[in-house]
Amino acid sequence: MRLALGTAQFGLSYGIANQTGQVTRSISKAMMQLAAAHGIDTLDTAIAYGESEACLGEIGTSGFKLVTKLPAVPDGCADTKDWVEEQISASFLRLGVNAVYGLLLHRPQQLLGSDGKVLYQALQDLKEAGHVRKVGVSVYAPSELEELTQRYNFDLIQAPFNLVDRRLSTSGWLQRLKDDGAEIHTRSAFLQGLLLMSQNSIPDKFLPWIDLWRKWHDWLSHSAVSPVHACLSFPLSFPEIDRVVVGADSVEQLEQIISEAGSVSPVDLPNLNCEEERLINPALWSQL
Repeated sequence: MRLALGTAQFGLSYGIANQTGQVTRSISKAMMQLAAAHGIDTLDTAIAYGESEACLGEIGTSGFKLVTKLPAVPDGCADTKDWVEEQISASFLRLGVNAVYGLLLHRPQQLLGSDGKVLYQALQDLKEAGHVRKVGVSVYAPSELEELTQRYNFDLIQAPFNLVDRRLSTSGWLQRLKDDGAEIHTRSAFLQGLLLMSQNSIPDKFLPWIDLWRKWHDWLSHSAVSPVHACLSFPLSFPEIDRVVVGADSVEQLEQIISEAGSVSPVDLPNLNCEEERLINPALWSQL
């Protein structure tokens, strides 16, 4: 199963379509058991995801590969290496582990700053010590990778990729990363749930893209394909992608995602490609 379970919902009320808020510990545990039973072997979390790491530590993560993320190094940090080690020690304590599969930077642009080399070396030291198997970056846009990859080598890259945001492929970066031997994880398959909402439920701030929503919902009404199936079939149709990170608000939602992912077949999908940052970057939605 090429899905990875995203666990932001375990620690935060996450996602524009989320109606229920942060999931409970018992539901989190049931979701992890369901994931394991269907061959999902990777969990995606982050220090910045509220209680997510603590939740995972309480439940136990045996049998899963863990990928977590470092937040931005604070301004004026006196010793970047010590800060990284402190963050990772605290992270491992919450997770109840002494090593993780992947460690990503949530703010990779800091690698281009004055302490970039020290930050990168701190990650490499963790890798050499056996605490981390793969180090890399989580980016908002593949364009961020140009200068980063000129200076540094990464084992694992996470980037958004969905029916609306196709930049990872159209820019050529998907193939470039795979040619360089990087493991590729994509996120936001459902555009934080926006692609799963009924047309009438889409918030008014997204009305500037009404033509896109009409095209999407017209296609759905004339096809025998569910929105979940269509959204998953797009990234899963690219063999270069190693894991598609998905989150869910309930066990039932995760069951549907797993079921649809297990039966994806070639679909003649609509072209919803859009390169407007205001839409495809959820970090900018608060400004709409």
